Amino acid sequence: MDALTAVLAVAGVRGTVAATLDAAEPWGLTLDAVPGAAFHAVTDGLAWLRIAGRPGLRLMPGDVVLLPTGIAHSLSSGPGAGTTPFDHAAAERALAAGESLRLGTGPGQTRILCASYRQDPAVTVPLLTLLPDVLHIPARQAGAALDATLRLLASEISQPQPGAAAVLDRIVDILLVQLLRAWLATDPARARTPSWLSALTDPVAGPALAVLHTQPGRDWTIPSLAAAIGVSRATLARRFPARVGCTPAAYLTRWRMDLAAVRLRDTDDTVGAVARSLGYTSEYAFNRAFTRDRRIPPGRYRTRSRVTQPGPPGEPV
Repeated sequence: MDALTAVLAVAGVRGTVAATLDAAEPWGLTLDAVPGAAFHAVTDGLAWLRIAGRPGLRLMPGDVVLLPTGIAHSLSSGPGAGTTPFDHAAAERALAAGESLRLGTGPGQTRILCASYRQDPAVTVPLLTLLPDVLHIPARQAGAALDATLRLLASEISQPQPGAAAVLDRIVDILLVQLLRAWLATDPARARTPSWLSALTDPVAGPALAVLHTQPGRDWTIPSLAAAIGVSRATLARRFPARVGCTPAAYLTRWRMDLAAVRLRDTDDTVGAVARSLGYTSEYAFNRAFTRDRRIPPGRYRTRSRVTQPGPPGEPV
């Protein structure tokens, strides 16, 4: 299992469709800040994305944009078009009926899918917050796979069928992975801030991360990890922190604590069983590590997290 697959699975990063827009000029919407990330894909027509304090961004057919912090923004037919607040109730009714949210009068020239993503708060390995504040992938940089998914998305929007909401949510999940791939492929590695995500394409740190995620319960050392990926100890010890931003041991500990937090909350496995599965030779050592990381003992964490269990991922945009 590669690191991205593991983090997406454990962090429960899921997308939820908020609306499909069918807009006739002139039109404009203001969208409040949301928890998680906001996402828009333009399948037909043109739109302008505006964020306070930033230049407007023109979106063309096939463009996708992700706002990882869910910042307040607006979408409109032109840079000077007036806007109205996004009508969540109307959008929900339209989705339930398998319809688009209509804006303006007359035939729609622009179609946009609006969605949101959220990450499980129990997982501290970041994902969405590692991305640029505005991640825009123009159609010309999308690549064949992302282009094919967007065409499927356009088809689902223009010709709704039974089960359309479920299909759209799954397409949104796929689009996130493809968006991340496109960013990794087009953004120069040297320009990225060191992190596990930016290190996925590194020939040393990437394989090391995959090994740590595949076998988090092994007692990894620099020599054993270097041998597993076929590089020298010196190369791994130098390259991993430079690309990821921390040592392999520090990264593994954080990932183990995330795995532990999710299992304590979501399963009835004993604390000892969780500890052993993550490579701790004693429950006492695991308790100390978990308490140091989460500032609460495992047993109390389990009780508290089940009381404050988060709802389904995804909030309306």
